[in-house]
Amino acid sequence: MSPFLEFEGKTVEKAVDKACKTLNISKEKLKYDVISYGSTGIFGLVGIKKSKIRVTSPASAVTKALSGPVAEKASRTADIERQAAAAKREASSLVQETFEGHKAETFPEAPSEVGREALQRIVDFITADAKISVRETPERIFFNVEGGNTAVLIGKRGQTLEAIQYLVDKIINKRSSKRVRIQIDVEGYLDSQKAKLESLAARLSEKAKRIGKPVTIGQLNAHDRRIVHIALKDDNDVRTQSMGDGFYRKLVIFPQRRFSRSNREDRD
Repeated sequence: MSPFLEFEGKTVEKAVDKACKTLNISKEKLKYDVISYGSTGIFGLVGIKKSKIRVTSPASAVTKALSGPVAEKASRTADIERQAAAAKREASSLVQETFEGHKAETFPEAPSEVGREALQRIVDFITADAKISVRETPERIFFNVEGGNTAVLIGKRGQTLEAIQYLVDKIINKRSSKRVRIQIDVEGYLDSQKAKLESLAARLSEKAKRIGKPVTIGQLNAHDRRIVHIALKDDNDVRTQSMGDGFYRKLVIFPQRRFSRSNREDRD
């Protein structure tokens, strides 16, 4: 019987803990080599790779771990892990083909078609039965995703949708001689989000004026901050200002009777 066993986990430490529990060996006595440190994949959804270690352990521990019910459980677990690993390898291969330039010549030249095809490939990694529609104006190309698992495509606070737009923007503009502006939406999410933010801005501006103190809206991305700034730009009794560093910032509504309109501009 081979004196080696392989264990996987989200991190190397998790894999070590799993090996120690299975073999009933303390960490100090466990001898192992790291095969892979793993990766989180794209958005944590596809191309995920677990950390893997190869354990050298006493023969008695290996025998005990692979005997009786434990052996049966280990066999079932191994089958599941092999199937999952195969699926992840396939997804990783597809991601590489899309984002590392494999067969890049198959992309059409028109920016709208480059974006549509790239977006369709990304969406297909995440969910099934989603279709892409395209609308062009002189200022921007609009892509709308319909069908599939919209909640997963949008993500918490729209973060997955933002990441998808970032990738498609990079793919399009890498192949374009001039800057192309795009917007990606999922079944009207952006319009719905805009309406909610405008309503929130109106309520909080009234609160700021009523209590005479600043009111804060926490952790908005640049797109959402701009919506609030624009919603309140004509209200002469308040001013808005982004606070903090990084992509997500707080937005503060200040009650103020006299100030220059230029102070209302976002300082991003």
